[in-house]
Amino acid sequence: MKSAVETLNPTRVRLSIEVPFEELKDSLDAAYKKINQQVTVKGFRKGKIPARVIDQRFGRGAVLEEAVNDALPKFYTEAVNEGELNVLGQPEVDITELKDGELLAFTAEVDVRPEIEIPDYSGIEVTVDALEVTDEEVEKAVEQLRERFASTSPVERAAVDGDVVTIDLEAKVDGEVLEDGVAAGVSYTIGSGELLDGIDEAVTGLEAGGEATFTSELKGGSAEGKAAEVTVKVTAVASRELPELDDDFAQMASEFDTLEELKADSRKRLETTKQYDQATQAQERVLEELLKLAEVPIPEKLLADEVQTRKHNLEHHQLGQMGLDLEKYLEIQGKTLEEFENETSEQAIKGIKTQFILDELVNKEKLNVNQEELTEHLMRRAASSGMSPDQFAQAVVEGGQVPMLVGEVARGKALAVVVEAAKVVDTNGEVVDLEDDEEETTEAAAEATTEEKAADKAEEKNEA
Repeated sequence: MKSAVETLNPTRVRLSIEVPFEELKDSLDAAYKKINQQVTVKGFRKGKIPARVIDQRFGRGAVLEEAVNDALPKFYTEAVNEGELNVLGQPEVDITELKDGELLAFTAEVDVRPEIEIPDYSGIEVTVDALEVTDEEVEKAVEQLRERFASTSPVERAAVDGDVVTIDLEAKVDGEVLEDGVAAGVSYTIGSGELLDGIDEAVTGLEAGGEATFTSELKGGSAEGKAAEVTVKVTAVASRELPELDDDFAQMASEFDTLEELKADSRKRLETTKQYDQATQAQERVLEELLKLAEVPIPEKLLADEVQTRKHNLEHHQLGQMGLDLEKYLEIQGKTLEEFENETSEQAIKGIKTQFILDELVNKEKLNVNQEELTEHLMRRAASSGMSPDQFAQAVVEGGQVPMLVGEVARGKALAVVVEAAKVVDTNGEVVDLEDDEEETTEAAAEATTEEKAADKAEEKNEA
């Protein structure tokens, strides 16, 4: 086999491949065998039809077509390896010559990963938010915890702001009750804004047994976005009481003995969260600066495929789960289709550039991914997907996505190299000493555990 590579542009090549006919022997034998199993010829047992009979009855052309289709992937792969090409996607193949008994010649155009020169990133400097926790933020965090331990007690009076009412709802559109527009026994806190617009005004002032009708735009369901006539009936009213903010509350809501200790812990957790946010902000801004420094040609077909994938995922997964279509989504976002497509293209370009640059850094710095790093990444991805680590790992293996996860970890390590070399200062002009990802993840997990403990205590109190 002979092959030659012609560079069409920085991201696309044309392979010209010539294969002597004798190298097609295995594929020809396989073609005859396959056809033998598919056809019947009188006088011959199935699978035992001679090649000359197949040629006479079904044509030599059918055999050659089958053989060439079988052989092309193998010879294409050999040419790619011979040319040491890093190809992207599937090739566009054109058979230029096929002489029976003599020669097979074809071309294959395919996108390739461009050669990238990593710029000097040692001079990158970015500014991130200062690590400041205000007294107001601490008070808000404690107040949110206090809300979890609120108690309710039935009252025989008109409902007021802050009360918890039990309600029945019925929604009509054009005078017809919607199949999914009826609900009974719904618990609602007046003023929370968690249900329909206008419901607070409708139920305020009603006692148990009271009823009101109001018009509101539906936020979901079969008639989403339509104006509905909603009838609400109050079946019970309960006052909501918050516990006193004192040491007793601290002991009830946490493992601390005093309110001051609880506030100090809240401050520490807020600092941990802001440290994590600060590190994330630094990574994002350093990456932005790195992308500005590097020249990265973008393969046209790869870009088109990426844009299509992003649109498909948005329309058929994200929006589908919310009961929206693209038209309604754009209306809510206040964007035209052209603006949406331009934004999607820009995001896709950024994603491709990021992957190309970081992959090149992985090679340059000879970064490897060990099993522990891969496991930690898998557990984080599982948590964000709402799946258990075992379920997520099984899905990854079955989908053949382990190399993708390894790539994600490696690119994360490459970005960490750039961040470490960059100068990061906060808005106060102070140099930021970023902690490594492992420490941040551990702290974030510890914070989540503290929140879960508080939630468990609140649930135990309410059940009691």
